[in-house]
Amino acid sequence: METAGDVTRMRLVGGNLAVDFVNTRTGPPVGAPDDDVLTGYPDLVAWSVYAGALTEAEAAALRRLARDDPQGAQVAFARSLRTRDHLDATFRALAAGRSPSRSALTRLRDDEADALGHARLDRVGRFEWSWRDDHTLARPIRPVVHAAVQLLTAGTPDRIKGCGGCRSVFVDESKNRSRRWCSMDDCGTTEKIRRYVAARRTRAAR
Repeated sequence: METAGDVTRMRLVGGNLAVDFVNTRTGPPVGAPDDDVLTGYPDLVAWSVYAGALTEAEAAALRRLARDDPQGAQVAFARSLRTRDHLDATFRALAAGRSPSRSALTRLRDDEADALGHARLDRVGRFEWSWRDDHTLARPIRPVVHAAVQLLTAGTPDRIKGCGGCRSVFVDESKNRSRRWCSMDDCGTTEKIRRYVAARRTRAAR
């Protein structure tokens, strides 16, 4: 039986569900990714719980459904990876100051139409979309898609940035838009150490 890996080894630093989903693939700031926390449908479900997109009860129901329909689970997982690809292309284009491709935006539009087709409108203080009645294997990806569309249409897409030390992207919510790192505990600290070592070498060479 396929089991979920430790999806909690990745930090949720994106500031948006869809951005965090893109960050499930890691690596250097330039070039191909070198690691992926999503290796199968169980990982997708586990990550959705970790990121707050699924409750434990919803996840348990999806795991049962996946056991009964392993082929359907594989199809849903492959679809989620394709969605991640076009979200990745969209966010990286914006982080670089470019417009996303028309094809990526068209795919996102189609994914959003499907997501809302499986949603219901609930009032929880304010009205919001909910997928509590969605009992299909594609359930984990639908709130991710909607979060992406909300970020692009009603959020701050001009604040999407790429980390200076890794391939993570994030929404810079700092007051003066000065955030440079996915996390000061990770890439920020690594850069501080690099500068400290370089400065010591310079002083020693004098």
